[in-house]
Amino acid sequence: MNNILAAFIFFTRLPFWKIKKVPAESFKHVVPYWPLTGWLTGGIMAGVLWLAGQVMPVSLAWIIAIITRLLITGCLHEDGLADFFDGFGGGTTREKILSIMKDSHIGSYGVIGLILYFLLLFQLNSLPLNFLCILVFSGDCWSKLCASQIINYLPYARKEEDSKAKIVYNRMSCAELLTAIVCGVIPFVWLLPLKVWPATLFPLLIFILLYRSMKHRLQGYTGDCCGAAFLLCELSFYIGSLCLYIFTKTQ
Repeated sequence: MNNILAAFIFFTRLPFWKIKKVPAESFKHVVPYWPLTGWLTGGIMAGVLWLAGQVMPVSLAWIIAIITRLLITGCLHEDGLADFFDGFGGGTTREKILSIMKDSHIGSYGVIGLILYFLLLFQLNSLPLNFLCILVFSGDCWSKLCASQIINYLPYARKEEDSKAKIVYNRMSCAELLTAIVCGVIPFVWLLPLKVWPATLFPLLIFILLYRSMKHRLQGYTGDCCGAAFLLCELSFYIGSLCLYIFTKTQ
């Protein structure tokens, strides 16, 4: 239970830390429970989207839902995405990329990357409200499962003392991997229409591309890479679902 609680403390800004003091060692085991936190963040986001959509246009409800998740997570993943774009966009060597990603100042690559990310994310406002709510919940959990696997395939790229969070995640045990898979798969198997299931392949493709890039340029991953991997996997799931929805509607 300490590891689960640590995951909710680490990946959200909700006051779970008031429940009990969690050992520092537990924070090295939070990634397997990242998909489980998606049940909370994705669930709240979908709930806000559905409630707001009852009294306002879907486009406005979608913006409010996005803002809600930003507040819940403290922009943790978006900060990682900006640093990832800055580092991989402006760095030419492994050392330079790591240095740029650790810099707290955002650069032009990070700004442009976030703008493009949110512009693409906003395109989902054209989807029906109920379907979009399902995508939000399913996509959050599934994409976190996909992104979480980076710790099983790559070593941490920095020394532990150089980490922003002063934490190096442990690779998943068999039990932890099974937990992550169950928490990531159940939402889309349970809720997602069968005709949209192919969209779940897009995050896997993005994960493979990011894995290859990180391995080639960093020989490892960082916390920023994890956050970026989640958002890019999730965005690919959304865009893939949107394309499939449009395609099936035109048939």
